Amino acid sequence: MTATTDRTGTTAGFVDALRARSRRYHDQHPFHVRMNAGLLSPAQIRGWVANRFYYQENIPRKDAAILANCPDLEVRRRWIRRIVDHDGTAGTEGGIEAWLRLAEAAGLTREEVLDHRHLAPGVRFAVDAYVTFARTRPWVEAVASSLTELFAPDLMAERLAAFERYYPWIERDGLTYFRNRLHQAPRDSEHALQVVTTHCRTPEEQERAVDALSFKCDVLWSLMDAVDRAYPG
Repeated sequence: MTATTDRTGTTAGFVDALRARSRRYHDQHPFHVRMNAGLLSPAQIRGWVANRFYYQENIPRKDAAILANCPDLEVRRRWIRRIVDHDGTAGTEGGIEAWLRLAEAAGLTREEVLDHRHLAPGVRFAVDAYVTFARTRPWVEAVASSLTELFAPDLMAERLAAFERYYPWIERDGLTYFRNRLHQAPRDSEHALQVVTTHCRTPEEQERAVDALSFKCDVLWSLMDAVDRAYPG
């Protein structure tokens, strides 16, 4: 694929507009800021891990929805790797399993994470809205919504360092998910950005892509809001 320019601006300007959404990314949420500063209690960490699992287990469903709506064979061949990354394969651990191991390392049982007993209603609502978006909106917009991955590598590096420094009671083997995303997120965001810049040629298409990314930022922020309310400290 080769990125194109729209009739009024440049691809660079479009990419800058997408990257500017980082100002709305959930790493700036007060709960996340406190987490990276080592200010959360074990109960708050466990609450975040248990609730975030609902997002993690729905990522393959979101990606399957994008695949179902995508007519582009080349895109489908690459996008399916995301599902494998999270679901894993026979004998190979995926992101969902890695997150469950994080939960165990933090002192939760698999059962209590899998049965959603700690799930806050606001988290369920936000995540379900994201999956619905992927199912019902044009596939390119759904791809654009995934571009929060542009901001993820820095977040993951900071989160990993914070967990190792401030939460030594969490077993280090449980942090594998964060380590894996350090290389998965840049790979995935590069492909998604290529897709979006190729298919969004007009100002209207580009605006819808930016709006889709803003929506995803709102989903993640709402998730953090719900966790913050459920676990105020």
